[in-house]
Amino acid sequence: MEENSKWIIREVNDFDNAELHNVLSDVMIEFGVPKKGTALGDPELKKMSNAYKNKRSVYYIIENDNKIFGGAGISKLKNSNKNICELQKMYFLKEARGIGLGRMMIEKCLSDAKNFGYTNCYIETMINMKSAQKLYLSQGFKFIEKPLGNTGHDACPVWMIKKIL
Repeated sequence: MEENSKWIIREVNDFDNAELHNVLSDVMIEFGVPKKGTALGDPELKKMSNAYKNKRSVYYIIENDNKIFGGAGISKLKNSNKNICELQKMYFLKEARGIGLGRMMIEKCLSDAKNFGYTNCYIETMINMKSAQKLYLSQGFKFIEKPLGNTGHDACPVWMIKKIL
């Protein structure tokens, strides 16, 4: 990427679905994410814009020169009656990693989560995604010993939570 390239964070649209599906799938495959029991197997991966049309949910993409480089969103934690949202499907292509976009994306998602009235934000991730875990820790997330809700992601063995202030 050129140093003066312009990164844009915007809400996902219907016309983003195919490219976003490819980007998110490619990143998960790069990290060896199993197809079963993870976001890689989620049916909404093919139509992300539809999955975040609910109240109290939003999904953002990172774009540069009309190309999608990743995204992240928040939505109510599935199968939980608590006021907890989940930071979901936060994956970036290599060119968008390590330059502060992840921090910006988390801040944007957590700001929305606060505005939506959530009291906590939950994350599930993979053991080998150490850079992501380091980022989450730097943003105030803490490791927890067991999963929350029932996301269907039983192959994700790392769980974290952050109180939203």
